[in-house]
Amino acid sequence: MLEHSNAKPEKPRRVVVIGAGGFVGSTICRRLQKADIPLVALTRKELDLLHENAAPRLVALLEPQDSVVFVSAVAPVKTVPMLMQNLRMGEAVCEALASVPVSHVVYISSDAVYADDQNPVTEQSYCAPSTLHGMMHAARELMLKSATKAPVAFLRPTLIYGARDPHGGYGPNRFRRQADQGEPIQIFGEGEERRDHVLIDDVAALAMQMLMHRSSGALNAVTGVSTSFHDIAQIVARLHGGTVQSIPRPGPRPHLLHRFFDITNCYKAFPDFRYTRLEEGLTRTRTQLQAL
Repeated sequence: MLEHSNAKPEKPRRVVVIGAGGFVGSTICRRLQKADIPLVALTRKELDLLHENAAPRLVALLEPQDSVVFVSAVAPVKTVPMLMQNLRMGEAVCEALASVPVSHVVYISSDAVYADDQNPVTEQSYCAPSTLHGMMHAARELMLKSATKAPVAFLRPTLIYGARDPHGGYGPNRFRRQADQGEPIQIFGEGEERRDHVLIDDVAALAMQMLMHRSSGALNAVTGVSTSFHDIAQIVARLHGGTVQSIPRPGPRPHLLHRFFDITNCYKAFPDFRYTRLEEGLTRTRTQLQAL
């Protein structure tokens, strides 16, 4: 659950985005620029968090009373070396935050921090990650809380989709790429697993709300509606053309067949915010792709 330091939204004095070159970070930057908020956008070119001098370099870039958005990661984390890389990146950021009295920190985490057997998931659900990716985010959350006296907010998105997504993981992003390439949209088995998917624009909007309210605590970036991969594929086929093809699973059926979220806390924190429905978001994504 979030707590707001600013009862009414106020523009931050300046926002430093660490990881501005990525899918999520660049979307947040565009939203900040549109709101005319002073911005320092740090990509890997300006700040390589794995460089031995990353911490002092970041100290030199930060100013007291900055708001910091930390979104940089080597992801998804699938190996122990990748986990350790991400922890070293987090260590550099924490070292800098311990030296500079910033005003606020927003960390873009993941719903992978939650235990698989939590259903429905809320912000009060216990964190017990079952993957290296979830463990990385959970560890970084703890590191950041211990590094600074500033309010720290964790935004935990579920599966994100959008026009500029570079990954193409199983779901909306992969399905529309297959359709646009004239290939069948492939689903595993009957595509019966149900998952929540959130539009990248909504993730950026929530990060902005957190910055404006100088929030602390945790918030899940989830729509509260879980849709089967079969139904998602059918929506994509209608929007982009093509057919849906069932293929054998590469392994056993996932033990977590359905995941649902309770979004009550989101609407308590931001009563005027509303998530984009999946079909509307996929339609918007198609329009954005055509404009690129």
